[in-house]
Amino acid sequence: MTHVLTRWQSRWQGIGAAVASVLVAGALVATAPSAFAQQRPTESDILNALKPAPKTRGLTTTPKQMEDQKFLQTIRGKTRALTLDERTKVADIAKDKQKIDLEIYFDYNSAEIVQRAVPDLMELGKALSNPDLRGSTFLLGGHTDAKGGEEYNQKLSERRATAVKRFLLDRFQLPEESLVTAGYGKEQLKKPEQPFAAENRRVQIVNLEVKQSAAR
Repeated sequence: MTHVLTRWQSRWQGIGAAVASVLVAGALVATAPSAFAQQRPTESDILNALKPAPKTRGLTTTPKQMEDQKFLQTIRGKTRALTLDERTKVADIAKDKQKIDLEIYFDYNSAEIVQRAVPDLMELGKALSNPDLRGSTFLLGGHTDAKGGEEYNQKLSERRATAVKRFLLDRFQLPEESLVTAGYGKEQLKKPEQPFAAENRRVQIVNLEVKQSAAR
């Protein structure tokens, strides 16, 4: 009988430990902004993610690359929202470029940047100001989760991308033409299997690699 009780006690202790682990995980999720603060990308992380890959000598610019660069020059410094065709073209160009996703915090149903988003944006601004990235054009792509209608999410993502651009221009005096904004609403979910996940609500920064000296 003692052996039976011992086995059951061990089993319940194991179950208790599992439940405790679930509760701890739940606590981490509930306090995500503070618990994950130390894991947020640093200036160095962002810089390394956005640095263009070293160019191989002898490679010539392809006709598509020339066409892409010509197109990107036409949207540099645009203050209006990109058309559907323009943002589709930018997304096509961006898919093979250096990029990083940042979860920028906004209040619900708002494009106002909240205070807890400022540290991440400061790290981003410092990285984009680095001489290693000087002369590049960056896409600030706004994305939402799948909650809500397409038109609503499209407009919200555009406003949020613009808010990030304005913050960077005001705090770091980056050239306005170096930042291209585009809203993609819920078109490009980062986690399509979890359409309402927070990871889908993000601003993606892409180095489109259009250098000021490209025409020389």
